[in-house]
Amino acid sequence: MEYGPSTYGDRIADIYDDLYGDMDPSAAVAVLRRLAEGGRVLELAIGTGRVAIPLAETGLSVSGIDASQAMVDRLTAKTDQVPVTIGDFADVDVPGSFSLIFVAFNTFFGLLTQEDQIRCFENVTNHLEPGGRFVIEAFVPDLTRFDRGQRTNVTHVGADWIKVDTSVLDAANQRVDTQHLIVRDDKITMYPVSIRFAYPPELDVMARLAGLSLENRWGGWDLGPFTSSSGLHVSVYRK
Repeated sequence: MEYGPSTYGDRIADIYDDLYGDMDPSAAVAVLRRLAEGGRVLELAIGTGRVAIPLAETGLSVSGIDASQAMVDRLTAKTDQVPVTIGDFADVDVPGSFSLIFVAFNTFFGLLTQEDQIRCFENVTNHLEPGGRFVIEAFVPDLTRFDRGQRTNVTHVGADWIKVDTSVLDAANQRVDTQHLIVRDDKITMYPVSIRFAYPPELDVMARLAGLSLENRWGGWDLGPFTSSSGLHVSVYRK
């Protein structure tokens, strides 16, 4: 199977909300609503709408882009108030301009080359209003989590199913290829995901190349300080 922009979403759409639906988006929604300053909002890789739907419920005009029709079908079954364009979010091929564009939950790393990530920054800049913001929520890479370039960990054990993640690291190309394995009723189902991770300073360089500057960086949606021990960051770039 060739892995493409829609592979992850197409494969995992049926169970995505079961896996991640209990993640509380309220802190992210509060921050994004403030940063939008009442303007139009675009979410890249909007998925099933975990963040976008409650953000739209605050009264903002929210739209999205996603490569996976299967994920978008899950979103549109919940609401018709969040329009979505189907496509690779590196292209940001949507009409109009926005006061806020954001990508949450490490999904920026779903762009598998540095060239694609730079192109995404450039297209975001072209779709931002003057003074507009681009927000990225992503983990801080920690290669010590891998043993000889691989990692396997159990992330859920329930009465009738378990979830095991097994990953291989390509450090030279900053790439991780993972299979989420769901074991249920004597059946194993595989859900592949590949990422190209980047460190915060590299993201800052991409932003500068695209004409954006770092306005804020926090250690999470609670707006706590970003430090050397932070496992994730919420970075705000401004046009």
